[in-house]
Amino acid sequence: MTEQPGHRPDTTASPDTTARIEAGAAHQLTEAEARKVTLGALVGTAMEWYDFFLFSAAAALVFNVQYFANDNAAAAAMASFATFGVGLVARPLGGMFFGRMGDRIGRRTTLMVTIIGIGIVTGLIGMLPTYAAIGIAAPILLVLLRIVQGLFVGGEWAGAMTIVVENAPLKHRARYAAIPQIGSPIGTILSSGGFFLATMFFSKDNFDSFGWRIPFLAAIPMLLLALWIRSKLEESPVFQELLESNEVVKAPISTTLRESWKHIIVGMAAALLGVGGFYLVTTFVVWYGVNVLGESDQVMLLGTLFAATVEIPVLIIGGRLGGKYGASRVILYGGIVSAVLAFPAFLLIDSGSSVLVIVGMTIAVSALSFPYAASGTVLTGLFPATTRFTGVAFAQNTAGMLSGFVPLLTTALVTAAGNHWWPAAGLLVVVSAFTAVAGYLAPRMSQDLPGFKH
Repeated sequence: MTEQPGHRPDTTASPDTTARIEAGAAHQLTEAEARKVTLGALVGTAMEWYDFFLFSAAAALVFNVQYFANDNAAAAAMASFATFGVGLVARPLGGMFFGRMGDRIGRRTTLMVTIIGIGIVTGLIGMLPTYAAIGIAAPILLVLLRIVQGLFVGGEWAGAMTIVVENAPLKHRARYAAIPQIGSPIGTILSSGGFFLATMFFSKDNFDSFGWRIPFLAAIPMLLLALWIRSKLEESPVFQELLESNEVVKAPISTTLRESWKHIIVGMAAALLGVGGFYLVTTFVVWYGVNVLGESDQVMLLGTLFAATVEIPVLIIGGRLGGKYGASRVILYGGIVSAVLAFPAFLLIDSGSSVLVIVGMTIAVSALSFPYAASGTVLTGLFPATTRFTGVAFAQNTAGMLSGFVPLLTTALVTAAGNHWWPAAGLLVVVSAFTAVAGYLAPRMSQDLPGFKH
């Protein structure tokens, strides 16, 4: 059997070899190049999270009424949140497909495909008829679109983070890896802001009828902007070095599962709080505030907006702390702080004061954002360059899959407890502790890169 040009057989290069290749490629990088690539990644992740959080907000405010009609409000909400979770179940499958693509043919091409898919599916959701119009076909189509969206999202974050760290000087990786994470609060601000404006400008009936669709349809012009910016990116120099050195692996999926399964588990745990904790403090709390506390849609969306706005400087600070002290330490201590603040934050949310509800949401989101800022650095550091895209995709998307069911699980626990808030706070403590343990373990399992502090 002849070997394909530019590809090794199923055997992989030694860790020392790939680390040497990566260090050599990274040594020549400039901060100007890093900023350019980081901007391109940020635009994509902002759109990714815009589309995904748009669905999150709609699951709490619209889909439970328009697609899952039920006299029992909690049952309708859980059905809606289950649809939210289904998209995240599809993410590991998308991660496998696009991770393999990214490790074999390149990071840049893969990222162009994923962003196109995300934008088109989101626009289609905005055009989908409701249950009242086409009956049971409506929720079925919604679930199918959610699955397809999840497949594309499965490759987006991993690819964006991989291309950013591989275009940044080693000593500044943590700082630049935190920037694409700002796509999360930007996406939240745009999606929640879109819904907030729609609820302000439209009556309740008009919002439920067509107003909620406008933020989804806005994904189409956003897609065009993202494509224009991302088209200017060049391939990762680390991947180019792997190509030139004939070190690109032929079977990145099997190689990753065979050689890095422990790293996938630790990476998943490191990412869990930043994703699952965020869904708990936003998606679930929005539903809880409206349906249990009796707060208005506007107040809860405003809480999400304010928390996301404060999250941006927190992510920047977290990235700088990761560069100075090591990203794993940021995850460790950030997880501990999040656990400590979980009950006080929910006490504020349950206070009955709209202002304190917003303060409680902001405190909880700010605490979990420190581990989120460092998660990209930790995850990319756990895997060698040859299988990095695949490994990061496996770890992040497994965390995303579990996180997708956090609002459903939290709603079920809170409902079983007579709508008391303490199970939600308790679950946030458990997730925070899980992530903190990963921060402790990660440095012992990360790639040995000269001059890089894990």
